[in-house]
Amino acid sequence: MSFAERLAQCGAAARACLNEALEPLEPLPVVAGMRYAVRGGKGLRAFLVMESAGLFGVPDARSVHAAAAIEAVHSYSLVHDDLPCMDDDDLRRGQPTVHVKWDEATAVLVGDALQSLAFDLLTREAVGPAEMRVALVTSLARAAGVRGMVLGQAQDLAAETAAAPLTLDQITALQGNKTGALIEWSCTAGATLGGGDPGPLTRYARALGLAFQIADDVLDVEGDAEAAGKRVGKDAAAGKATFVSLLGLAGAKDRAQALVDEAVTALDGYGPAAENLRQAARFVIARRT
Repeated sequence: MSFAERLAQCGAAARACLNEALEPLEPLPVVAGMRYAVRGGKGLRAFLVMESAGLFGVPDARSVHAAAAIEAVHSYSLVHDDLPCMDDDDLRRGQPTVHVKWDEATAVLVGDALQSLAFDLLTREAVGPAEMRVALVTSLARAAGVRGMVLGQAQDLAAETAAAPLTLDQITALQGNKTGALIEWSCTAGATLGGGDPGPLTRYARALGLAFQIADDVLDVEGDAEAAGKRVGKDAAAGKATFVSLLGLAGAKDRAQALVDEAVTALDGYGPAAENLRQAARFVIARRT
């Protein structure tokens, strides 16, 4: 199966798992908002979970719950990130953001509920033995919380009012938390599910996560809002320090390519079985959305 086919398959499986979990709930606005927030998107994080798990012989029927969990956390983060008190965006995945379609209070609750749902999914017996489920819950709580994604968002907000723009090292650390922490969890969850060594996948994930963010900065300069499904040009308009502003457009692209090469090399020990993960690394800097 090609990378594109596998990416679509994993994304669809994770969304189906999420919709199944939401099916029994009452038809309240918050539930409708949850369904709305998890539809669409590339499903890259779900793919990373399921494909990395496959390296250790873990079937999709087991890894899909962790894939759905990370997509729930990712979607929650986007819903909250789009709020007027954060990045104040009105377009996400080509559709009005949750607070625009409903209201701010509903958007806050949608994000809260999606975060809770993620941990619910990780406790399902189909995931594996109890100690494995605890390990996944613990590691996701750290990756999503004040030692990971939330810390990165707080650093990003603080940078907006800082007296001086961030340095390259500071931006790298910020994005390692804001974007990289969930990508790293996605890549290493497969090793947890399969009882394998997470080291190579950790190295892969750290390079991949940074390349992903640099590609986002490039898209903010070169991208098209219709294709991206979100507003572009915001960073430059706000005078925000980015990889592009510090390295230049060509320099940022070169750095992203070097990181992709680093990610690909980290997978050498897995042989042909990791080819789709290699293709995923190349995809993150070639994407237009």
